[in-house]
Amino acid sequence: MADRTELYTLAEDVPGLDRPVLLYYLDGFMDAGGAGRLVTEHLLATLNPRPVATFDVDSLIDYRSRRPPMSFDTDRWIEYEAPELIVYACDDAVGVPFLVMTGPEPDRSWEGFAAAMVSLTEQLGVRLSIGVHGIPMAVPHTRETGVTPHGNRPDLLGEHPAWINRVKVPGSAAALTEYRLAEAGRDAIGFAAHVPHYLAQSEYPAAAVTLLHRITDATGLAFRTAELDEAAERARKQIDGEVSASADITEAVRNLEEQFDAMTTAGESSLPLAGSPARMPDGDEIAAELERFLSEQNNE
Repeated sequence: MADRTELYTLAEDVPGLDRPVLLYYLDGFMDAGGAGRLVTEHLLATLNPRPVATFDVDSLIDYRSRRPPMSFDTDRWIEYEAPELIVYACDDAVGVPFLVMTGPEPDRSWEGFAAAMVSLTEQLGVRLSIGVHGIPMAVPHTRETGVTPHGNRPDLLGEHPAWINRVKVPGSAAALTEYRLAEAGRDAIGFAAHVPHYLAQSEYPAAAVTLLHRITDATGLAFRTAELDEAAERARKQIDGEVSASADITEAVRNLEEQFDAMTTAGESSLPLAGSPARMPDGDEIAAELERFLSEQNNE
C-alpha cells in the first residue's frame, strides 16, 4: 500500500503518546440515533482535546454533494464553516492519553485515505483503532442496547452472539479503513450499537453510553458518562410518554418486546435488522408517527 502522508499534517507540538488507542467516527454514513456522533461530541466537549493531525479535506471532500454553510449579512459574506477532519489527543477520566478522530467521511480517494490512516497509526504508535456508529434494528427501546462488534482482534470483542453469518452491504470509508488496517497488521475493531428502528432519525443517547462502555471493556479507558446518562434518561421518559399515550404505538412496542424476549430466552444467535420481513412486526406507520413526535420535541 502506498504511503499517503501528504493527506495529513502532524501538529508541530504532538504530545507524548505511549501506544494510544484511536477512536474514530466519520460523519456521512449510517449512524442510527447519532450514536457515533454523540460519542465523539461528548469526548471532545469534556476531555480538553488538542489537535494532533489534520487531513487535507480539499483532496477528500466533494463540496457540491454537501455544501459547507456560509453566513451572509446584508451585503457581504461574513463566515464560512469549513469542513474539518482532525485527530485530537485527549485524556480519559484518570489521565490516560488516547486519540479521537472525527469529521466528514471522505467522498473520494478512499484507498488513499485508508493508506493515510495506516501511515498515521504507525507514526503515532497507535496500538488499537476503534470505529463506532449506530445501526437501525427491530428492537424495543425498553430493553438493553445491544452491540455488534467486529474486527481482527476477537479477544477484544468480548462474548457476543453472532447475529448474522454473511451479508453484503454498501461500503463506507470507515469500514474500508478497518479492513486495510487489518491487512497491514494494525489492530482494528469496531462497535455498532443497535438502535430501535423507529428512533433511528432521532438522537438516542443510550446507544452512545453503551458504545463508551464497550470501548472501556476493550481498552481499559475510563469515561465519565453522567451527562449522557442524564440525556438517555430524559429521552427514555419522553419516548415512554408518547408510547403510553397511543394504544397503537404501545402495541407495536409490545410486539418488539415479545420478539426480543423470545429470541433472548431461546438463545438465538440472530437479531432482526430493520427491514427484515421475517422478523418485523407491522408498524411502519406507527414508527413514522413516533419519529415525527420526537422530531417535533427536538425542535422545541
